[in-house]
Amino acid sequence: ENSLQKTSTCSSVNPSGVFVSPYALNLSSFTKLIKRLQERHPEFSKQEIVEAVQELRKINKGVLSGLAISSIEEKTSAIL
Repeated sequence: ENSLQKTSTCSSVNPSGVFVSPYALNLSSFTKLIKRLQERHPEFSKQEIVEAVQELRKINKGVLSGLAISSIEEKTSAIL
């Protein structure tokens, strides 16, 4: 019983009744970040950009939350 209650609070259902993962918003921000970096650095492949973002996460003790997207974009650009 307890575990069911815990998992139900970790996710939600949007007004149209569609299940929304707690990670969906983060994925949307990640997608926007990658698109911005691709526009800024067309000479790099999407895979190279994703790897640079992952490297930044590694440098930043495994997290990017709390950093502004513009800051992540700048720091990733420096890695590229």
